[in-house]
Amino acid sequence: MIFVSGCLWGKNCKYSGGNNLRENLKEKLKGEEIMLICPECLGELPTPRSPSEIEEGFDGENVICGMGKVFSRDGKDVTAEFLKGAEKVLELAKKHNPKAVYLKQGSPSCGFGLIYDGTFTGVKKAGNGITAQLLIDNGFHVIAEE
Repeated sequence: MIFVSGCLWGKNCKYSGGNNLRENLKEKLKGEEIMLICPECLGELPTPRSPSEIEEGFDGENVICGMGKVFSRDGKDVTAEFLKGAEKVLELAKKHNPKAVYLKQGSPSCGFGLIYDGTFTGVKKAGNGITAQLLIDNGFHVIAEE
């Protein structure tokens, strides 16, 4: 079993209502048992929704520890929804024990290695999103889509 961010597989769960289809990833994982995940949907955020970023100066690890928050571009605190979705993905991972988890870079949920910097200007910085960090902290093998 391999987990893949749903948007990378063509599922229209991205904040805009679209997806981030990666045909090369589908080809690479051909023949594997795949489970699509979207922490933001599992956290009961609507699709489409206002884009969200972890507040400037923080990352997923900080949010998990209660030291940072996630805000939508329109200023709504969506931290609880992001944490709820991450916990649900972790529950699924503990149940299915995926050999790898492919996540969407940049995302405040799935970002692995790179996340948006909290300024809503398209600038990325080093760091992990909430779901990526929670999975790493629990020993799962996370891989960025690129």
